Amino acid sequence: MTEILKRNKALSVSPLKASQPVGGSLATLGFNRAMPMLHGSQGCTAFAKVFFVRHFREPIPLQSTAMDQSSSVLGADENVVVGIKTIAEKSRPALITILTTGLAETQGADVHRNVREFRAANPEFDDVAVVAVNTPDFTGSVETGYAATLTEIIRALVPDAKEAGTLPGWRRRQVNVLVSYMLTPGDLEALRDIFEQFQLRPVFVPDLSDSLDGCLTDDDFSPVTIGGTPLSEMATLGHAKATVVIGASLQKAADLLEEKTGVPTYRFDHLYGLHANDALISALSEISGLDVPERIERQRSQLQDTMLDTHFMLGQLRIAIAADADLLHALVAQVQEMGAEVVAAVTSCNTPLLSRIPVASIKIGDLEDMELIAKANNAQLVIGNSHAVDSAERLGTPILRSGFPLYDIIGGYQKTWIGYKGSRQTLFDLANLVINHAHEEIPVYRSVYAQKPATEASAPSCH
Repeated sequence: MTEILKRNKALSVSPLKASQPVGGSLATLGFNRAMPMLHGSQGCTAFAKVFFVRHFREPIPLQSTAMDQSSSVLGADENVVVGIKTIAEKSRPALITILTTGLAETQGADVHRNVREFRAANPEFDDVAVVAVNTPDFTGSVETGYAATLTEIIRALVPDAKEAGTLPGWRRRQVNVLVSYMLTPGDLEALRDIFEQFQLRPVFVPDLSDSLDGCLTDDDFSPVTIGGTPLSEMATLGHAKATVVIGASLQKAADLLEEKTGVPTYRFDHLYGLHANDALISALSEISGLDVPERIERQRSQLQDTMLDTHFMLGQLRIAIAADADLLHALVAQVQEMGAEVVAAVTSCNTPLLSRIPVASIKIGDLEDMELIAKANNAQLVIGNSHAVDSAERLGTPILRSGFPLYDIIGGYQKTWIGYKGSRQTLFDLANLVINHAHEEIPVYRSVYAQKPATEASAPSCH
């Protein structure tokens, strides 16, 4: 049974987590022609925007209701209604999400009522989808904010289907794919290729691989997202063959989608390592009714060979990991599959998944907690986001950068971690870090009986 060690400090030192509004914004950015609007001060939005721009190195559409001292005390309902109307008039997005911050939640804002007021006063914008989500940043993390926003988008945009799978033709090969925040644009591109090898048509909800993949466009400027899941696809989810859910944080969203559509659901906590990908491939073979393609079988054999090649470096390696729950579970599973020992596991907030992660204890805390636990247990390698680099340097260990944000490397957002190919590359990366850092080298032995080199012979006397 995993022991969950709760916070025992009055503050965070070197915080691990990103806030719920950041997670909600990330989910919104995976839809085509979308605009997240944070209900709070301008600083809340600016802080989130800095995270996104440094991580993705792309312009990020993000708006604010710009609460000030007066609206914080007297009420900011007008800020929300006017903000939605302004965005709808100027940018004509397909989707606007209203995400609360700590300031708005403390003030007692009711954004759901504000959306109803906007609808009643502005029927000319009925074609613009507006979804309100409570995402206070004093609780939860980027993972929970992402999951809550995706749940509310499904609730608002997916119609109830009395009959599932009634459309003819290519829709019968459609598979809905709910994807966790931990999947990068590179992961989604690789996942699309896997589905298409089984002659399936995946509809990613949301699809960051189409909106934040670093692709140049013909447009000089766009006030809303370019690419991502079109809102028109949300009406087709009830006609799919199956729904595949990746990430335990999306269980509530998955339950809601299955309730609305009746489409059978296949659930996976992650897609890191051999066992997790075997489960996915078996499910896709069952859904499609096809045998596993030879190309995928070869990739599996390549991963097995890599496991054999790297187990000398990774077996019994002492690793410290700091990540949100979904990603923490995935990383723990992959390194334990190689015989490594997780001596420090730290996450940002308590979730039901933590009790199922097979480690002795998990600390809910910050990067200082990870550093102290790792030092006490002689960790040899750290896995964490770019904020964990300083901790790794003080520990004297190499670090594998993973998670959000990654701002001190180029292309981290595009790295592929999942599938047989992605898992194989992760093992290579881990093994190379171990080799290059050369842990616990055996010192050179010099015999006391060895003759001294000529350069060390006694110098001639000056007398």
